[in-house]
Amino acid sequence: MTDSGRPKCVLFVCHENCNRSQMAEAFARMHGAGLVEPYSAGCHPAHSVSAQAIAAMRDLGYDLGRHFPKGLSQVPDVEYDVVVMMSQDRCPGLKAKHREEWNIPVPKWMPPEQFRAVRDQIAEKVRELLAGLRNTD
Repeated sequence: MTDSGRPKCVLFVCHENCNRSQMAEAFARMHGAGLVEPYSAGCHPAHSVSAQAIAAMRDLGYDLGRHFPKGLSQVPDVEYDVVVMMSQDRCPGLKAKHREEWNIPVPKWMPPEQFRAVRDQIAEKVRELLAGLRNTD
């Protein structure tokens, strides 16, 4: 947590907010309760979260079907403690104390086994991020 005792605001950004950033937000919710207030958005949001992402997260007991893609204008206009860019898009105007770029492949057209491997890569990156945030308390 920050010095003020509030959870740290974390924003995960990808192109469409239908796969990678949605799963990252879900993992942050699953593993960072009380530590982070996670959000996700896309520079060019899709119309729905991908069925593959919903199925991949359902395998782990998380209902991603209740999520929906959001644009940057639909998340709080605050200075985030951490902004994680998961695409090559440049989204001007995002305020962040710390920025990270994760080189995560776009799983959109991958077969289920490869898609789950990307999901697991995202889970590991989120765990590492959360561990780093816990160590800054």
